[in-house]
Amino acid sequence: MKRLLYIILVATTTFSAEAQINELGIYAGGANYIGDVGPTDYIAPNDLALGVIYKWNRSPRHSWRASFTYGKIGSDDADSNVDGRKARGYSFKNSVKELSLGLEFNFFDFNLHEEHFKWTPYIYTGLSYTWYGELYKDGNEGKEYSNGSTLAIPMVVGVKAHIARDFTLGVETGPRYSFTDNLDGSNPDNSKYPGLRFGNLNSNDWYVFTGVTLTYTFGEKPCYCAD
Repeated sequence: MKRLLYIILVATTTFSAEAQINELGIYAGGANYIGDVGPTDYIAPNDLALGVIYKWNRSPRHSWRASFTYGKIGSDDADSNVDGRKARGYSFKNSVKELSLGLEFNFFDFNLHEEHFKWTPYIYTGLSYTWYGELYKDGNEGKEYSNGSTLAIPMVVGVKAHIARDFTLGVETGPRYSFTDNLDGSNPDNSKYPGLRFGNLNSNDWYVFTGVTLTYTFGEKPCYCAD
């Protein structure tokens, strides 16, 4: 993680502002969760995720990025390969709404002012603010008792291609490490719901968005010509 942050910092300070251009588009795909209920697969999108995305391309190698994504998450012990979870039989459903800001770094030059086909792998990280439902275990299912919010760290990897003059298509997956352990109802407020905590209370929950992005490019290349 320290090496990744170092690479991003170097990229930000090294590359000149050759292309100040905007991208606006949509995100569509799936979401899954990793925690104390159900399977422990890291990338297994099984619920809907939709969003909007904006990028300000500071250079051909890096962009400032903002996005808002809505995703449904849920899991069921019946789908787990762990015998103890199968026998327990817990399940839950929840939703997350994420506002994310950060830096996207391209491994190859990706100058959108050049109209020929181009592609590049990329990474994205930053900071997300996430809204979700606070749950507690009601029988074998999770039940919402309050609205909650938390910070999360996105760790996204993807590949994108400039498929037409004004359009870029990308495919990405991104685990989010959240600063809560109650996306699944395993760690509710103990003063309100004593004795209902379960699982590993020292490990926070993750959620993952996997999908495609389609962005439209607009904005003129700045002119460096002398008057």
